[in-house]
Amino acid sequence: MYQIRLVFMLLIPIMLLQACAAVVVGGAATTAAVAYDRRTAGAVLDDQSIEAKAKYAIFQDKDIHSQSNINVTSYNGFVLLSGETPNEALKQKAENLVRDIPKVRKVFNELAISGPSALTSRSSDSWITTKVKAKMTKDENVDPLFIKVVTERGTVYLMGKVTRPEADKAVAVTRSTKGVLRVVKIFEYID
Repeated sequence: MYQIRLVFMLLIPIMLLQACAAVVVGGAATTAAVAYDRRTAGAVLDDQSIEAKAKYAIFQDKDIHSQSNINVTSYNGFVLLSGETPNEALKQKAENLVRDIPKVRKVFNELAISGPSALTSRSSDSWITTKVKAKMTKDENVDPLFIKVVTERGTVYLMGKVTRPEADKAVAVTRSTKGVLRVVKIFEYID
């Protein structure tokens, strides 16, 4: 019994140190991203808070949560609702829940009226997002760190604070990506 207790006493500090390393590395990555972001540090934190509060509000509403697949993406107070819900009433209810969250500037309700998408469809969407981001990385006229890419059912939503030429180039790169059915711009223009 003494040996087991000793092992646990030795493992606990090691596990805590590993957690600290993850926090330090994660914090450093977040700091670097915020330093390069066109949003203020406060806006980045507000967006994270908006997403968390929106997801929690949707989770708390049993009708919406049990029948829908809703993704929430916030960029500088612009909130994209994507995914599926079975009827217009739940679509509007989800939008109203999100609109009432502090610091939400505008809600883009792109929820489809349908049953939840299949895993294969979600995997395909993830693959499209990866391809779009990779193509943006290769293009010297598009900085993928200024653009958030979200894909649902083959539709690619582009969010960010960009110049009009950056937006045009990002849209052209996205449209040329295999599997993209439609491109929706949710940009805030800085020029």
